[in-house]
Amino acid sequence: MFVAKRLTRSKSVRLARGLSSRATTVLSSVDIPTTGQELSGVYDGSWKGSGDILESVCPTTGEVLARVKSATPTELRESLAKSREAYRYFRSVPAPRRGEILRQIRYALSKKRDELGALVSLEMGKIRTEGIGEVQEFVDICDYGVGLSRMMNGRVVSSERPGHSILEVPNPLGVIAVLSAFNFPVAVYGWNLALSLAAGNATLWKPSPSTPLCSIAVTQIISRVLEENGIPGAVAGLVIGGKDVGEAIVEDRGVDMVSFTGSEAVGRAVGKVVQSRFGKVLLELGGNNAAVIMPDADLSLAIPAVFFGAVGTAGQRCTSTRRLYLHRDIAPEFLERLKKLYASVRAGDPLAKETLLGPLHTRNAIKVYTDAVGYLRDAGAEIVTGGERYSSPPLDQGYFVKPTIALPKTADPQDKIWSTETFAPVLNAAVFEDIEQAIEWNNGVPQGLSSTLFTRDLRTVGKWIGPEGSDAGIVNVNVGTSGAEIGAAFGGNKSTGWGRESGGDAWKQYVRWSACTINFSDKAPLAQGVDFSA
Repeated sequence: MFVAKRLTRSKSVRLARGLSSRATTVLSSVDIPTTGQELSGVYDGSWKGSGDILESVCPTTGEVLARVKSATPTELRESLAKSREAYRYFRSVPAPRRGEILRQIRYALSKKRDELGALVSLEMGKIRTEGIGEVQEFVDICDYGVGLSRMMNGRVVSSERPGHSILEVPNPLGVIAVLSAFNFPVAVYGWNLALSLAAGNATLWKPSPSTPLCSIAVTQIISRVLEENGIPGAVAGLVIGGKDVGEAIVEDRGVDMVSFTGSEAVGRAVGKVVQSRFGKVLLELGGNNAAVIMPDADLSLAIPAVFFGAVGTAGQRCTSTRRLYLHRDIAPEFLERLKKLYASVRAGDPLAKETLLGPLHTRNAIKVYTDAVGYLRDAGAEIVTGGERYSSPPLDQGYFVKPTIALPKTADPQDKIWSTETFAPVLNAAVFEDIEQAIEWNNGVPQGLSSTLFTRDLRTVGKWIGPEGSDAGIVNVNVGTSGAEIGAAFGGNKSTGWGRESGGDAWKQYVRWSACTINFSDKAPLAQGVDFSA
């Protein structure tokens, strides 16, 4: 749980004077003040915020980057009311015009892509290329939304009655609240905003309280586009805050849909609350993802894919590879080659080009990592590599841990080792005999986000992607578990929440649907041949 602290202004200014030149350069490039003043964390057409002060902490160095004034209960109520008012305006804007707004947002974001990517690296901790790639996802989904604004089609259904026609019509839904997580502080909001704006909704963003600067920088860019086009700012509002702000949004009947990205435990609570008031809910929760390597796999593809899937973003992607199932025939060679790759990992400042491994995001994440490794050791697992923090300077100043490969004694998917997602670079490996056993293990955990199979055998591919195969929402072949593109719907099954974002048919969740039967004849026959004449 994030605990907000109030701090005196004199202390705020004193600490700000010690801001590193590295941080100052990044923050200045995205118009984040570096002079020590507390930043406003609420935007609904104007910037405000007078609630608890939240600290943005750099996970690489531990320095406080800025302090942000969160939303008070009154400010949140005002923002929600302005979101509703903005929706009433925006729903009547023609969809192609909404697409033009998205096109301009896309252009504005692309001009600041590298700078925003550096901010993601600074505040969240992912390496530079991943930070830039995350912003590129927002740019890409805006492209998608522009086209979608002219293609959000309903259907014409044939009627059994002469002179009648049936339409299925999508209309704007209302106010969409996006509660995003720290690990993708830009892209997840982008997935939701692009579809929501194309659909004609107002969107209210409540980001993770530990990545407030990313949300402020993005909202500043979007708000300028809205202002230039005479669109109410609350069409894309922002409320920064902790648990109390999130709970108030989820409970509010004025929020038509809540899109939540986060843990299974919190997602379960969010789902119950929203469903209890008959709101719509989109959940993107835990991902305990597996890679299955068959004996005929091209190891030159499989090993780098598992390496990136397990180590990329320091194991903090929802699609990170956490389980590795190796066929007995290739297991020794695969593990030996993978171990050599792990030994080559360059940990360090995520802003440096040569870095492949940045820090975990918070101090608490280190405890999650050490607890998981400790549990593995207590259970008799072999730690192939890793299993500890980096202790030498300068890495000891940040939240750096060594990527870990473990061989647990059991492969039972119901065991805690396998069934619990550890949001850190810990990869558990097991050896299987045949594809049926591998599929059983893959499907045996509660989560169902991403999965992948490496093979050259078309018959095995058919089984893997078919009804007897992987039950995950993302079922890949000869590609890693992470690094999805925006064109397909993104999301998982089972305790991952069944939500879908980004491409495919995901846009259909952001509208309300109506079935409309139209009689254009001079008679009014009843369906199913019912005769109700007097």
